[in-house]
Amino acid sequence: MILNELKIRNKTAKRPIVQGGMGVGISLSSLAGNVAKHGGVGTITGVHPGFRESDFKENPLQANLRGIRKEMEKAREISPDGIIGFNFMSVMNHYEECVREAIAAGADFIVSGAGLPLNLPKYAADSDVAIIPIVSSALALKLIVRNWQRQGRLPDAVVVEGPLAGGHLGYKYNDMVNGKFPSLEESLAEVLVLVKELEEKNGVSIPVIAGGGVRNHANVERLIQMGASGVQVGTKFVATEECDASMAYKQAYLDSRAEDVRIIESPVGLAARAIQNPFLQKAEEGRIPVEHCYGCMGHCKPAETKYCISQKLIDSVEGREGLVFCGAYAHELQELSTVEKVMKELCGEI
Repeated sequence: MILNELKIRNKTAKRPIVQGGMGVGISLSSLAGNVAKHGGVGTITGVHPGFRESDFKENPLQANLRGIRKEMEKAREISPDGIIGFNFMSVMNHYEECVREAIAAGADFIVSGAGLPLNLPKYAADSDVAIIPIVSSALALKLIVRNWQRQGRLPDAVVVEGPLAGGHLGYKYNDMVNGKFPSLEESLAEVLVLVKELEEKNGVSIPVIAGGGVRNHANVERLIQMGASGVQVGTKFVATEECDASMAYKQAYLDSRAEDVRIIESPVGLAARAIQNPFLQKAEEGRIPVEHCYGCMGHCKPAETKYCISQKLIDSVEGREGLVFCGAYAHELQELSTVEKVMKELCGEI
């Protein structure tokens, strides 16, 4: 099967592969830039992109705003003409400031999930940036579209993320544990019907990108034959030389077994998928006191939360004991690869 190019607003990717945003620090300039260089769509995580700044602990907002600019500049050095953007969680504090900074830094797109990004059109109003919601159902997309249309915009693309994805998931914890959730294919079919109605009614083209558990060319072919214009892939890119995470983080993927990949309830209050390790064992045995609050989300209560998710994600990406998010098939990764090879494998070129 010959795969078509993926057009998002006024940009075209030669390969219909969107690299998912992974934070903290997993998909920064190196991974995103190299995916874009090899014809895909590169996504820089908007979750603490400035965590390596010297004043991050004292002034996380300013450090993250600088991180946004620096990571975008470095990604552009790798891929001057590629499609590169940011992923921001809509529930994060300072969402508006970060989105506006990313646009000013030259992002081609903003993709946003972890809640409903209802105000994204307002923040992107004076730019030509593509705005893309991440949803797990047609109902969520309907709510977003209804709100965005009142602001004079429609999505430039839509990411449908299924239950096999990594990190935070758009499903209730109990439903994930009990297996009561729709498959990616079921959600994709519903979203495609809604998007087709929007396209016909408004005379536009809205590509739908399917993600969650995509790990080989057969998966890509199946989803595109269903009607998706492209696929989103995260986990497979972690075990590459270009991934921004430490080698210890990548090794956690390579060493994992099927029984190590599990569903957890994160301090954010969402279901998530992660690799079982000593940290998760400690977190299950009792609360881990928060030593420093980074002000990530307004509803977080440092004196009560199970542990600081930001700190534990930072710990893991830097090679210390911490939280290691992953997709459902992380255990299938056996060796370190390269972005170029992964792209070719997904597209059936090797």
